[in-house]
Amino acid sequence: MNPLPELRVVEHDDTAWHGAYCDYVSQVFRQADFRRWCEWRQWGDDYRAFCIVGDDGRVLANASVSRMRLLVEGRELVGYQLGAVGCLPQVRGQGLARRAMQAALAYCGPAPVFLFANDSVLDFYPRFGFAPAPQTLFEAELQAEPVGDGRIVRAAALDLADGEVRAAFLRSAAEASPVSARFAACDYGRIATWYAANGYASPLRRLDDDTWVFAEVEDGVLTIEDVFATRPFDLTAALPHLIEQPVHTLRFGFTPERLWPRARALGAEADADLFVRNLVLPAGPHRFPLLART
Repeated sequence: MNPLPELRVVEHDDTAWHGAYCDYVSQVFRQADFRRWCEWRQWGDDYRAFCIVGDDGRVLANASVSRMRLLVEGRELVGYQLGAVGCLPQVRGQGLARRAMQAALAYCGPAPVFLFANDSVLDFYPRFGFAPAPQTLFEAELQAEPVGDGRIVRAAALDLADGEVRAAFLRSAAEASPVSARFAACDYGRIATWYAANGYASPLRRLDDDTWVFAEVEDGVLTIEDVFATRPFDLTAALPHLIEQPVHTLRFGFTPERLWPRARALGAEADADLFVRNLVLPAGPHRFPLLART
């Protein structure tokens, strides 16, 4: 009789297990990778992986937990976001992912918990007390052209692979004001670096010592993916530093009621299946920041 796979909690200082965890992620989530993020030493003490491990040392199933400072309708609270929940294809149907989820939720206790799921497992999370919470896309019309008289300095794109750039960004992210009061987070710079490490984030531009913006322009659409600013941020004043071609539309990776109140809600975000547990979200449209999602 084969021994029951054991539960192992892998934390930031359990570096001997990081390789096995990265192998698991790459097999279950084909477009995700943790290796470069680990090389950048971004696995912090707020991130724990509840791994089901086989006798050969492989991670067979997992549910990871990120402890987060959340802002919900202007009120700050501590909650947890789950991620990398799943099971290796060859051992599915044995209840291993369920064991990992149960261990992760036991750790979270009665605190608010949420996660973003893919559409192939939408029936899995309600079994653990989660309820769906639609996310909203936001857009605004904008007629803006780059200034060509030499007075405007374009903000150059920076690479978070550079250790000094990364350290400076993380210092600002730790003190940055939340981009929204409806449903957002504080101090999630390490999560944002995961997107950069995998090439999924928009270019990062530093407008000044206190302001970092993930933004890009494509076909006349300026997407402000995220803003990390330690003092009040004026998006109108920042626009000339972010564009090199005419722009007719603004899009946001978060709820923009603070930065662009006249943005309109377009409807549900099709690729974002948010589930919440012990968490009451605002009744109106909102969008949890893209770069804060695990």
